[in-house]
Amino acid sequence: MTLRVDVVVSSSPELLESLNQLVPQLSTSATPLTSKQLDALLRNEAVSLLIATEDGETVGTLTLAIFPLPSGIRAWIEDVIVDEHARGNGVGEALCLHALEIARSRGVSRVDLTSRPSREAANALYQKLGFETRDTNVYRRLIKEDELE
Repeated sequence: MTLRVDVVVSSSPELLESLNQLVPQLSTSATPLTSKQLDALLRNEAVSLLIATEDGETVGTLTLAIFPLPSGIRAWIEDVIVDEHARGNGVGEALCLHALEIARSRGVSRVDLTSRPSREAANALYQKLGFETRDTNVYRRLIKEDELE
């Protein structure tokens, strides 16, 4: 079996279907991605969507965001998802290493990510790859629908 990681450059119905099969494995509250949302994601210059395939079948994805801040160029890894049937076979590692290489090539000196403590295998992988736990708080504020108008 051949594992391949690529940056997605164009949308397709097959890609959309693959993502919509993977995302619920990360978040049961996520709504299905539409083709319009996928197109917007792929057009965003700050975002690289990586897809891992094995023998032509999508087995994982990762989103890398790289953006300038007054403190320097930053990168953030989000939505690392490996299909439940492909876990433990190096897919997550291959995705992360590819994302780190992209970040390095774009002048990024720090890459951040978050992972729930319950995701033990993912946390072990991130530590193996050199990610360190930061002493920081992560905050989230939901924007109510009436605030969006």
